[in-house]
Amino acid sequence: MMNSEFILGRNEVLPWINSALHLALTQLEEVASGAVQCQLMDAVHPGMVPMYKVNFDAKNEYEMIQNYKVLQDVFDKLNITKQIEVNKLIKGRPLDNLEFMQWMKSYCSSVNGGNMNNYNAVERREACKGGKETSKKAATAQPSSKSPSSAPKAQPPSRSTKRSDRHAGNRPRRAPRLLSADVCDALNDLLRRLKLLVYRLQKERAFYSGKLRDIEILCQNPEMEHLPIVGAIQKILTAADESSSSPVVAEAEAMAAARRQLQTTEAAPRTLSPIPEETSEEEETSEEEKPEPKAKQEMLKKRKNVCTLDVNMAASSTLSPRRRLSGSSDVHS
Repeated sequence: MMNSEFILGRNEVLPWINSALHLALTQLEEVASGAVQCQLMDAVHPGMVPMYKVNFDAKNEYEMIQNYKVLQDVFDKLNITKQIEVNKLIKGRPLDNLEFMQWMKSYCSSVNGGNMNNYNAVERREACKGGKETSKKAATAQPSSKSPSSAPKAQPPSRSTKRSDRHAGNRPRRAPRLLSADVCDALNDLLRRLKLLVYRLQKERAFYSGKLRDIEILCQNPEMEHLPIVGAIQKILTAADESSSSPVVAEAEAMAAARRQLQTTEAAPRTLSPIPEETSEEEETSEEEKPEPKAKQEMLKKRKNVCTLDVNMAASSTLSPRRRLSGSSDVHS
């Protein structure tokens, strides 16, 4: 069965860190430097972590990687096989850091029941770089607790209280009532079903947590992170509670509705204008070349005169046989 520590949310992990190490963290991304994890291991395994190598003031990736190297060395000494995904943790991704801190909570609880009452977190943190400044910030952020002298004094018990206690002490104590075997079996069966239900819920939670982590990685793709809808998804993933994510959800829904309306407008059929009737070139040519009735008559008359002239010329050039004979006789004479 999965450990119940893995179902803790950020609102439960942060108070545990602040209480154990006397810090005042407000966001889970503040543990991305790896310094908090090193001190948690120092709390459950005193003397195993070289705190002088831990940097609570780590800002850039190089300094954060040095903290995780210290943590990895401690894991190797203790034969802890947990894989530290440094490249994801130093980027401050909420889901990755939440998952790792859930594991840290589970591990610390498994060692001596997670008892850190005798651990002086402030004193141990002074050996770290930036540890004193971190402790000062935590001290100013935490509300000042009331001193013991200002606490109200307990009033002495009244006579009636003493009298009732005296009568209560004289009463015989009742023996605890034993449950029957059927009731015990029913309770054991109920307990078994509840454990099975918790296991299924934990498994389902881990499944959807993995889905959310995949969505977050996809939204950080350089080809998609500039899209407005991707920005809305990232705001929803990083929202601290439901009240802060509701406006983002409404904004994303409005954006999706506008997108659907635009797609519907683009997909709507466009009305085509009527195509004008085109006449063929032959019809246009015949209509242009068609002369008026009067012009046509004059043209026919000219053609007739030309034909008559051609016939006369042909007739004059071609003589009959009688004409030829008469011509020849004239020559001989």
